[in-house]
Amino acid sequence: MSQDATHLEGEEHLPPVATVHITYTGPVAPHWEIGSDDGDPELVEAFRTRVMARLLLLPPHDPQFRRNRDRVNRDAESERIDVIWDTGMEEQAPSSAR
Repeated sequence: MSQDATHLEGEEHLPPVATVHITYTGPVAPHWEIGSDDGDPELVEAFRTRVMARLLLLPPHDPQFRRNRDRVNRDAESERIDVIWDTGMEEQAPSSAR
């Protein structure tokens, strides 16, 4: 087992530090509402700022959305933030970024 695999396995067992809800609000920009009921407010606000930079002008049907959603999920995973997506579309992102 490599050192990287061991490191990743250890991180999987750590609890999330916050939960963030990302909701599509409709066709008029800004398209997204990002909120959280738990976690460090400074951590959540920094994450929110990064998410808005990636999603601000992207509705969920835009081809760039999928790539940016994946980046948001990777960012959340590295910060140990659970992400709950509500795009209003049938094809949803994974409900959690664990």
